[in-house]
This record gives sequence, structure tokens and C-alpha cells, in this order.
Amino acid sequence: MALDDSVLLRTEGRAGYITLNRPRALNALTRPMVRTIDAALAQWEQDESVAVVVVSGAGERGLCAGGDIRAIHADTLAGGNTSFDFWRDEYRLNARIARYSKPYVALMDGIVMGGGVGVSAHGDVRVVTERSAVAMPETGIGFVPDVGGTHLLAQAPGELGTHLALTGTAVGAADALLCGLADHFIPSTRLAELTASLAGLDVAEAVRLCAQAAPEGELARHREWIDDCYAAGSVEEILDRLLDRGDPAAKEAAETILTRSPTSLKVTLAALRRARQLGVLEPVLDQEYRVSCAAFSSPDLVEGVRAQVIDKDRRPRWSPAELSEVTDADVARFFAPLGDGELRLSGSTG
Repeated sequence: MALDDSVLLRTEGRAGYITLNRPRALNALTRPMVRTIDAALAQWEQDESVAVVVVSGAGERGLCAGGDIRAIHADTLAGGNTSFDFWRDEYRLNARIARYSKPYVALMDGIVMGGGVGVSAHGDVRVVTERSAVAMPETGIGFVPDVGGTHLLAQAPGELGTHLALTGTAVGAADALLCGLADHFIPSTRLAELTASLAGLDVAEAVRLCAQAAPEGELARHREWIDDCYAAGSVEEILDRLLDRGDPAAKEAAETILTRSPTSLKVTLAALRRARQLGVLEPVLDQEYRVSCAAFSSPDLVEGVRAQVIDKDRRPRWSPAELSEVTDADVARFFAPLGDGELRLSGSTG
């Protein structure tokens, strides 16, 4: 069934197992990988012998570091648009995972970022470990959270999701649980046991035998300033509130935000607020597709990937360089309808 060995598929007992298999690239997603996963899920949904699907990543470093942004960068430079096809297939996969009729167990061990969140955090049973680092870091590369990330972060308690979206901060197990990005903590040393037991046991029982209380996180004790500061109406006001708090953690968050793409920050805040109003996943994915296609032609995406991934000088030159230079019209352009090019998962283009 697999198009190549970048996704390994097997069944054992009552379980279907999907392993992302590009460990040297931190299992970054390509379009063939997305299509292979989608085809497997479609087949197993109709297979009565498969009662549960388990998704994991090869290697010791993580489930998935996201989409293959090197390929997106090359596509942008070449003046192509194959990235649009990748996003279309990827977001359809995210929607399939969210509405999948059988238990979908995601082992969110190690690095789980961007597209890695998309193939895990929409599932029914999301497992984190002491090694988990979960993030939507798109503002740091001149992009905007996608793969349903704005939906997930908009649903997080208070303004925790806004904090994570604007800063791109990676969170550990307890904070992933707090933010609604995960359901259970299981030590990494017991993942093999859980994986094997799902071939024969009911999902709830298999998880119960392995789950433990997560080590203490960071975000809970910062809820007061996070909820107050990020409730502001603009990125500029959020920064003002963060800097006025006199709290070292709030100041650190402000300093991080100031390194991100000004355009991405403003579009991300707008996308989150819109996602909160939309409520359900499919129209949010439709919105994210518009935003991603617009970001593709933005100079900040090329520059951000260059600075963070290609040249690794960590010194992106954003355009515009200041928040004050990003107008409401600039932001609105990212949400403009695409006409015949719409994703249309929600059945409408509004």
C-alpha cells in the first residue's frame, strides 16, 4: 500500500500501525507520505479486522517535526505551486483524522511540531511522554499555524493558545495536556508495551495499564498574566501588556514575539480569533488553506526558512520589519476567498 518506505504500514491483531519513517529528517511530511497515510486510513476504516490505528515516528528524536519546509522553500523560489497540492492533501488528512470512526492513537513522543501536530492532535487518544516537545512554531519562519493548529489553539483554555501561537513556544507533556493538545502521559519506556498491547486489548484498558501522572508543567502558574496580556485586541497591545507586567516570563515572551515575522504575528492573531468564532475544524481548515496560499507568495516565508533552516544564521530580515508597517489591508489579503481554488472542506467558501 505504501508508495515508498517513508511510511511503514502493518497490521497485527486488531491494530493497524502507521510509522513515519524519515528519522534523519525528523519524519518531516512529504506529499507522498500524506497520501499514503490517507489511503491507509481509508482502507482500514472499511476493514472490520482493524479496530484501532496507532501512529508513531521512527527513530528516537520525535514523531514529526512538521511539513517538509525545505521543499516548500524550493517550490517558492522556483515560482511553482506544488505546495498548494501538498497543503490540500494534508488538510484533508487532518480532517479525516478528526472524524475517523475508529480509535486513532497518536504517540506524541519527542518533537511534535507543525504538521506533526496535524497528524496527532486531532486524534482520539493522544499520548505524550517526558520527551515530548509540542509546538506550532510557524511565526518564526514567516508562516502561520496551519494543519488545524489555529482550531486547536483557539480551543485551549483562556489565552494559552494565543501565547503558544505567537511565540511558537514548545511545551512539554503537562502543558500539552493543559492546553488540550494531548490526553495521557505515558513514560517513553512504556511506549513499546502500549504499542504491543493495542494489538489485543481495548484502547482504554491498554492506556490505563501504562498511563501515569505527568511531571509538573510551566504554564499553569503563568495563567494570570497570559490570560490578561493576550486578551488584548492587537499584537502591539499584547506586547505593551507583556512588557508592563514586570514579570520576567512575560518579558521573555515579549522578546520572543519581537523576533517573529510582524506580518505572521498579525495574521496569526486574526486567524485565531476567527477560528474561535468558526468553532469546528473544517471551516478553520478552509480558512487556513487561504492563509497558507497567501503566505506562499509572502517574502517572509522564503526569508524565514532561509534564516532558520537553509543558512541557519537565525537572522531573518522581515518585510515589513515592524508591526506598525503591517496594515489591516495586508492582513485581510490572507483571508481573501480563492474562488475555484478553495479547499471547501466545510462545504462553503464563506
